[in-house]
Amino acid sequence: MTTTYAVLSEGLEKNYGEVHALRGLDLAVPEGAVCGLLGPNGAGKTTAVRILATLTAPTGGRALVAGHDVVRDPAAVRRAIGVTGQSASVDGDLTGRENLRLFARLAGLRGRAARERADELLDHFGLAGAADRVAGTWSGGMRRRLDLAAGLVTRPRVLFLDEPTTGLDPAAREQIWTAVRSLAREGTSVLLTTQYLEEADRLADDIVVVDHGRTAATGTPAELKARIGSYAEATVAGAGALAGAAAVLDQLTGGLPVLDRDRLTVGVTVLDAGLTLPRIVRALDAAGIAVTDASLRPPTLDEVFLRLTGARPATTEPKEHAA
Repeated sequence: MTTTYAVLSEGLEKNYGEVHALRGLDLAVPEGAVCGLLGPNGAGKTTAVRILATLTAPTGGRALVAGHDVVRDPAAVRRAIGVTGQSASVDGDLTGRENLRLFARLAGLRGRAARERADELLDHFGLAGAADRVAGTWSGGMRRRLDLAAGLVTRPRVLFLDEPTTGLDPAAREQIWTAVRSLAREGTSVLLTTQYLEEADRLADDIVVVDHGRTAATGTPAELKARIGSYAEATVAGAGALAGAAAVLDQLTGGLPVLDRDRLTVGVTVLDAGLTLPRIVRALDAAGIAVTDASLRPPTLDEVFLRLTGARPATTEPKEHAA
């Protein structure tokens, strides 16, 4: 194992009695990168973050964070990391400035240093204008940005973000995304768990797909999409043509067509890079199937996720003992 990675784990295991939350998870997050950790509900995402943040001990395997072993030197790991969980940790009865000064003092800063760090973070996250308002009156997006700022008081080398935009509207999510991109540009390494595949697609340099406590796949978003091929979809003129269109696409691709009777579409994954859209349309036409629209496109990350794990993205994950 090497310190050139911000986070590195080999064969990470965690058991809760008979429940095997992690079954040999491997992770490798380069320094300065954003890594998206994806998986269905119960896959092991939150358990992995809790181990890496030294909040729970692994049953087996080994993990390094910022070059420090999470079991042998947890204090050094804690000095090197910031953690932002699924729920905001800020105090709604304090102002934004008071919250950050409190976190700064808890981190060991005193007096002027605490005040300056709080002001610096308020400016960095665009919160200076509301700094002296009680945080409980802020919008959800502003409170999440304040929570993110609190996790950065100590200028951590590695930041763990556990579903940081859950429950936020699109505008607030975009604000958090902008902040995360800025942190990565400045050299902070980020491990991000998320239920939003669009979020991982837009933010992550690399993605690790976790399923049943193991690493199911790794790669950039583009690499993972390329791994499962393209996606062909045809819209037919009537419901009576769906079965015939499905048979044609099955014969062309050897895949398993998916029918949508409401939209009158048939879709199928295409693994053959030589199969073109004109060839698909000609085959449907030769079979006497009237097509009103057809497309051949790269798969979405949602389709990659479904193919690799057999599950749709989770919407919630238990906070305690999450598998």
